[in-house]
Amino acid sequence: MFKKLKNKKGFTLVELIVVLVILAILAALLVPALTGYIDKANNEKVVATTRQVVMAAQTEVSEAYGKATTGKLTNQTTAISVIDKDATAVDGITPVDIGILAEIVTKGGTAEKPTYTVKSGVEVATVKWNEKGHVTEVVVTQSGKTCTYTEGAAELYQVS
Repeated sequence: MFKKLKNKKGFTLVELIVVLVILAILAALLVPALTGYIDKANNEKVVATTRQVVMAAQTEVSEAYGKATTGKLTNQTTAISVIDKDATAVDGITPVDIGILAEIVTKGGTAEKPTYTVKSGVEVATVKWNEKGHVTEVVVTQSGKTCTYTEGAAELYQVS
């Protein structure tokens, strides 16, 4: 009877526990590395969104500057929200149009009753420009990360 038990093939309980301990150690080493990659990806995502908003804002501001009869804009120093559908136009620029051009706001509904939907994760998106038609600052908060673009800074895009 003991011979029959010895001839059975399989893993012992100790061998299985050793394998599980090794797997747990590997998982403990990989989890911090993977979270680092996730944070880096989230930083890149908010920087990419900020770049889209900067390009869209510069397009709209340049167009308004070209149409300005006085040859300059009103030196917009207060930030306007590009995801606020009810924000009033400044210098002939409708803030939500910047959001639509940057593809962080989608427009739906009808011409009489338009609806606006903000891109998932975008919480804040504000733009400032100067009287010469240059976008000077853009701040975008997406998925808990904030990216600030500052014209002329050593590092244009700062993530915090």
